[in-house]
Amino acid sequence: MENIEKNVVLLLNGKDAEEPQDFCDFTLEDQNEAAISKGLAPSAPPDFVPILKQSVCYVVMAVIINEKNEILMMQEAKSSCAGQWYLPAGRVEPNESIMDAFKREVLEETGLTAEPSTLLMVESAAGSWYRFVLAGNVTGGSIKLPSQADSESLQAKWVHNLSDLSLRAGDILSIVEHARSFKSQLESQQAFHPSLLPTPRSYSKLFLRLIICARRKTNNRVHILVSEKTAAHLPICEIHPGRSLHAILKKFMTEMFGADLPSHRPHGVLALGHNYQSRPKISDGLCLSLLVSVRLPLEEVGLIDKYSWFQVNLEVAGILLSRMGKFRTVPLNVVRTSESDA
Repeated sequence: MENIEKNVVLLLNGKDAEEPQDFCDFTLEDQNEAAISKGLAPSAPPDFVPILKQSVCYVVMAVIINEKNEILMMQEAKSSCAGQWYLPAGRVEPNESIMDAFKREVLEETGLTAEPSTLLMVESAAGSWYRFVLAGNVTGGSIKLPSQADSESLQAKWVHNLSDLSLRAGDILSIVEHARSFKSQLESQQAFHPSLLPTPRSYSKLFLRLIICARRKTNNRVHILVSEKTAAHLPICEIHPGRSLHAILKKFMTEMFGADLPSHRPHGVLALGHNYQSRPKISDGLCLSLLVSVRLPLEEVGLIDKYSWFQVNLEVAGILLSRMGKFRTVPLNVVRTSESDA
């Protein structure tokens, strides 16, 4: 169990866990078998491979705030929304990392060079469309002027009040509000999650890893759930490309706890692993690690076979509990529709 605590510490520091990819507790094939056992038609393609521009779509969005609390905005050039304003955003291209896509989109659309500083939010529509909202800092370049308009954008500028602009879509309003609140937390040195950027690790599938916490009633000690299928590891399931992450989480929790699912709360993302993989075959998989707390005492929670509780040391327990507050994890938002490129 030594590696369990080591991997929990990695995740709490925003780094992906070091576990083999064959540690998967609920594959798409398992999900199909579960559906059949309930008299339902299987819906998951068991041989699904995530490939950008074919079976999955990843979008990056940049929220860059200057010392005047102004937001970096770009004016759209596309015919469908020409003249309207939006945050710099666009699709991750094949053979490109999320961070490289961030840098490319900011440069193409605003004329500025920038470095990402942390994930601010992850959004998902179904299980195959993801938008990664990142904060960042300008490192150089010059802001794009109307005379430099091209197919990427008409111009860029720093804006304080977004209400002064004709926006392409209102979905960015809550994102900007969250980014400004997060920046305020940083400046006032209040508690916040550590800088979280994607760990460059290749995955052949789409995975959801869970760090599930519960307290023992007798001594109040914090425990985390461990899967004992193969070697001991943190519970992990394959993401169904056609289902929302909310639905996937509920099905996986039911797989572990049974139909009498205990009251629980998903807090947010602790870590993200992603890197383009070309060998042994092309794949653009990822792994999201999500912190979940169970509200009932550990003694009142039933478990299915091959899962058990592991008591973490007091230091790790304290960090886990502290990460359950506001701004202490990266929000994971499930949206119903996705935009074609942002």
